[in-house]
Amino acid sequence: MNYSIKIIMTVLAMIALSWLSVETTFAYEKTARPSAKLTKATESPIDKREEILKKYLQKYNSPLTDSAGTFIKEADKNDLDWKLVVAISGVESYYGKHIPYNSNNGWGWGVYNGNVHNFASWDEGIIEISYELRTKYMNKWGASNVYEIGSFYAADPEWANKVTHFMEELESYSEGEDTSLLTLSI
Repeated sequence: MNYSIKIIMTVLAMIALSWLSVETTFAYEKTARPSAKLTKATESPIDKREEILKKYLQKYNSPLTDSAGTFIKEADKNDLDWKLVVAISGVESYYGKHIPYNSNNGWGWGVYNGNVHNFASWDEGIIEISYELRTKYMNKWGASNVYEIGSFYAADPEWANKVTHFMEELESYSEGEDTSLLTLSI
């Protein structure tokens, strides 16, 4: 019987110690850890694509400059390369500079045989083009790259090469930007 009591006492002691350990850990995590953090602030990347795109479009004196944020937002929302819709506008209208009168259509969207698709604003055009590229060209028709999109989008057999050229130019431009501010300590 003495042996049984020792086992029971040992088990109860182990349970009490583990419970005490859990409570101590819980209390430490709830109070001490956040307020007593002594480690160096971590680096957090800043998304500079909008700023880079704005500068890039300014370089071309583009009327699309103020819509740089919309390009980025809609690319992210529709899971597109952020340079794609911009590059299409480069090919189709030299970044919105050569469009059908008062159409806000820098993408050649619905422009054929005298027909012109008008957008109320540049942002509306970016939103619609981004959505349509994702839902129709990619999801419905299975296009997975610029060349496959081009087979549906444009009659010009060099269209995809031209779009790719503008995408690469924008990529090179963004790599040439001052990257010393790409991260900020929090």
